[in-house]
Amino acid sequence: MIRLIKELDLPEILDIYNDAIVNTTAVYTDELSTMEERQSWMRQKEVQQIPIFVYEEEGRVAGFATYGPFRAWPLYKYTVEHSIYVRASDRQKGIASQLLERLIKEAKEKGYHTLIAGIDSSNSGSFALHQKYGFVEVGVIKEVAHKFDRWLDLVFLQKFL
Repeated sequence: MIRLIKELDLPEILDIYNDAIVNTTAVYTDELSTMEERQSWMRQKEVQQIPIFVYEEEGRVAGFATYGPFRAWPLYKYTVEHSIYVRASDRQKGIASQLLERLIKEAKEKGYHTLIAGIDSSNSGSFALHQKYGFVEVGVIKEVAHKFDRWLDLVFLQKFL
């Protein structure tokens, strides 16, 4: 079931996010997030009236998704960049698809024109998911980050809403 975030979800969201930091190239950082940072992130989204969706399964958080401004300058106001995180043990169950569908629907309803995904070039699952929903590759920034003793390429995909 997809629903809006609650404060009580933050410990599980922190676990999912930190697991992505430690074990994947989905987040280009090696510094773990803190509960205070996740609380601040949630409050900032509330102030901006940007939803954070949670996928709840059997009373626990299996994944979450949100979007935010693509760039801070005013003329980018119709473009948002999104992120989706699913607990490692819950991947390949269609959860990311359902969260992406909800983000697309929400962004359309709010009048956004473009949805952007920034995906590490090694994340074939995320590429397949986004292509399934009509995203197209529009650019690559080569060797933009260094993690796990290798250089990472960031690929941008775009969908007009």
